[in-house]
Amino acid sequence: MGLELVVDARKKGIWLALLNDGKLIELHQEQGNNEFSVGDIYLGKVRKVVPSLNASFVDVGYDKDAFLHYLDLGPQFNSLNKFSRNTLRNKQNVADLQYIKLETDIPKDGKINEIISSSAPILVQIAKEPISSKGPRLCAEITLAGRFLVLVPFSNKISISQKIKDPAERDRLKDVMKSIKPKNFGVIIRTVAQEKKIEQLDQDLNNLLEKWKKMHANLIGAKPPMRVLGEIDKTSSILRDLLNADFTNIHVNDSDLSATLKEYVADIAPGREKIIKNYDGKLEIFERFGVSRQIKALFGKKVPLPSGGYLIIEHTEAMHVVDVNSGNRKGADGQENNALSTNLEAAEEIARVLQLRDMGGIVCIDFIDMHEKANNKQLFATLKNAMSNDRAKHNIIPPSKFGVVEITRQRVRPQTDIVTSEVCPTCNGTGEVQASILLAEEIENNLDYLIKRGEKGVAVLVHPYLEAFFKKGVISPQVKWYFKYKKWIPVRGLSSQNLLQYSFVDKSNEEIAL
Repeated sequence: MGLELVVDARKKGIWLALLNDGKLIELHQEQGNNEFSVGDIYLGKVRKVVPSLNASFVDVGYDKDAFLHYLDLGPQFNSLNKFSRNTLRNKQNVADLQYIKLETDIPKDGKINEIISSSAPILVQIAKEPISSKGPRLCAEITLAGRFLVLVPFSNKISISQKIKDPAERDRLKDVMKSIKPKNFGVIIRTVAQEKKIEQLDQDLNNLLEKWKKMHANLIGAKPPMRVLGEIDKTSSILRDLLNADFTNIHVNDSDLSATLKEYVADIAPGREKIIKNYDGKLEIFERFGVSRQIKALFGKKVPLPSGGYLIIEHTEAMHVVDVNSGNRKGADGQENNALSTNLEAAEEIARVLQLRDMGGIVCIDFIDMHEKANNKQLFATLKNAMSNDRAKHNIIPPSKFGVVEITRQRVRPQTDIVTSEVCPTCNGTGEVQASILLAEEIENNLDYLIKRGEKGVAVLVHPYLEAFFKKGVISPQVKWYFKYKKWIPVRGLSSQNLLQYSFVDKSNEEIAL
């Protein structure tokens, strides 16, 4: 089955679910207002320089001032700062850096108050989105990410992804970039550039240079705080970073968005646009591909394991804590082997949950105690292998003598937090039930009212438990409706519905008001 992307376009934004062989591994939400996203470039204004922190606070238009540390200025900050200031003063009329003389690198152990001053305009890039009560984290070493390359202005260095192991291919890519890159622009060659032709790399480089020119044009006459270049939307960025031969299908429930994505895929991977498929089924797209069910299972405090064990995940201000439990699992091979098999299963699920929820910072995992060193080594190797595909930077410390594994994981966006608990549908959370409700009878009465009102193509949306009730038996309630109304009334079970929640929709899947 490979990798599949399910795109659910809703009124309040777009939800993206990345599936690997049907299993949910990433979930993203793209809202209409996507300011302060990682990669956005802003013209900010230095509000305060704090020598004790060797950092400064910068106004980029967010409620809280953004944080910029000295180490995030980049070695060529003076060149960038001179370029941006000359552009603001209309002294730098072209984006080309060929005739610019690069300034001396700033010292690695320097002081920020010797480099920048309060109230000065400064060109910065969002390195970490606003999280909790904190403003964005900034860097002043501007980079522009493309499909195969990352462009680094004010540098002449060519770096290659460490995942490209073949020495001959590394030399080829380096020689290619030396022949096509302009002066004073460095590049980072991404893993997906492996085996790519010079024409493809050149096209990607030209696209990035056009972005740089656009940023320069927006910078002319700009007044801080102002966004001068925005990162592409999340759907396109996922395709840019992940699209490869393993990507089999992209399902989209909006025809306009589907057409837009086809154009984008045709640009970055000609011939692959056929994998984009417009979904127009009656069931909600997340329900059709089993995403809703997996969200409810994986975003709660208790995450079940296939063997009967489970994880308990707690979030505190300082860290995430994960407890592994065997549950009612019983192994015939003894306690040690039972603990090992449960831990190995939990390690793979934890790697998936960390990526899915985008949990960052410090993560402490309390695995079931094992006494044999070989088993602890096997557990550590399994966890490292399961997290090898995680794009976020992370570090894993082997199990301690108490069986606790510590992980640090890069956090650049707020953790994806979805409430999976439901308010009691009978009492609406009050704890009191005023009267017993015959829900099936209520649904049938409302259905009868809609049919007599002349509604066409009515379908009933209910929780899967209620769906089973209406379809149970040879002469089920649904069959009785057919004899009564001389038409078939579809009943669809949605796991996203509350237990006693129901609604009616028409042929266009639009909800019918009672």
